[in-house]
Amino acid sequence: MNEYKGFSVAGIPFAILCLLLAALGVGCYVLAADAPLFGGVGVLIHVGTAFLLKSFFQVAPNEGQVLQLFGKYAGTVREEGLRWTNPFYSKRRISLRVRNFESGKLKVNDSDGNPIEIAAVVVWQVVDTAEAMFCVDDYENFVRIQSESALRQMAQSYPYDAHSDREPSLRSHGEEINSHLREQIQTRLGKAGVQVTEARISHLAYAQEIAQAMLQRQQAGAIVAARERIVEGAVGMVGMALEELRKQGVVELDEERKAAMVSNLLVVLCGERGTQPVLNTGTLYN
Repeated sequence: MNEYKGFSVAGIPFAILCLLLAALGVGCYVLAADAPLFGGVGVLIHVGTAFLLKSFFQVAPNEGQVLQLFGKYAGTVREEGLRWTNPFYSKRRISLRVRNFESGKLKVNDSDGNPIEIAAVVVWQVVDTAEAMFCVDDYENFVRIQSESALRQMAQSYPYDAHSDREPSLRSHGEEINSHLREQIQTRLGKAGVQVTEARISHLAYAQEIAQAMLQRQQAGAIVAARERIVEGAVGMVGMALEELRKQGVVELDEERKAAMVSNLLVVLCGERGTQPVLNTGTLYN
């Protein structure tokens, strides 16, 4: 079922017509003093006018009025302002404004089996009033439940942390994850006449029972990575120092003294604390 334009006319000109009919009915009452038949005509005119007045309705900006004729869909009116339609139509208001909601914190397992907590913000709006009204029972509740279902499925498709630079993860590839989430939600909500404007993760964390262990693992990974950089830089500096000493002929060192010098330099460069200088008052071999 797709939306189409329903029958309606501008309300103000029709309101003027109803006022003229009411005035005509009053005139009939005046003439009824000489001809009683006009009194009955005046009553019929006022009854008909009252029947026409019930068909006036208002349409606010970014709002639609869904029309039904004895249960059958008769179109949607989106024109703003005062409108008039068939008196036998029933009308139901539906908002076309952009809306958003934040899902609750869901506890799911990522693709590695680690329990995590995740939540998302979804921005959406109704684009087809007929599908939103008649294809699902409660489109607002449908949007919320299907969004949480899509979020749960998406979270199970990615690891929390990437094992390599090329592998997408929930924590490091935000744009890709949000785009995938929006597509998953849109696929589920298309049948409800809803368009998803944006979907993004608003909360992401390890579950409480493993949060401490995972934090220690992250800290260990950061320490190892930092040590690798320190050692790499220290080795380069030691090699540069030995090469400069050789080029400038400052001192000639045998292999044993080179090893001792390398060991001392690495201790100085890689140590966590400042080193204490030791002065050798003897010879290099004593």
